[in-house]
Amino acid sequence: MTAAEAVLSWVLWAALLILGLSFLLTVWRVIKGPTLPDRVLALDMLVGIVIGFIALIAIRTGFTLYIDIAISLGLVGFLATVAFARFILSRVRREETPEGPHMRLIAAPSARRRKPAGKRKDGAGPAVRRKAGK
Repeated sequence: MTAAEAVLSWVLWAALLILGLSFLLTVWRVIKGPTLPDRVLALDMLVGIVIGFIALIAIRTGFTLYIDIAISLGLVGFLATVAFARFILSRVRREETPEGPHMRLIAAPSARRRKPAGKRKDGAGPAVRRKAGK
């Protein structure tokens, strides 16, 4: 074993130890919470940690196929995080409605009705923006 292989082996074990510790702390955060966004963020962090584990295994074994798996997991993890974020956002919007048990979904900001144009100060009709100089 050369000095470079010894250093690589030592660094791989140190990285595995650090990733293992961060994995345990992140699982604790998923269980403990205290809120749903905290849990979603912890799940996203778990995806990153697992990608790190896969990368270390790829370095240790020399199989480059593991890198493709890590990239695919990163894409799926990103999509899952976006889906969780949309779920949380829709949940918050439903809780904000004052209608009680018969909750309605709130449309996206672009789909909401616009307020009608206000009247001019002199009462002549709707306010119209005029270009400068006309």
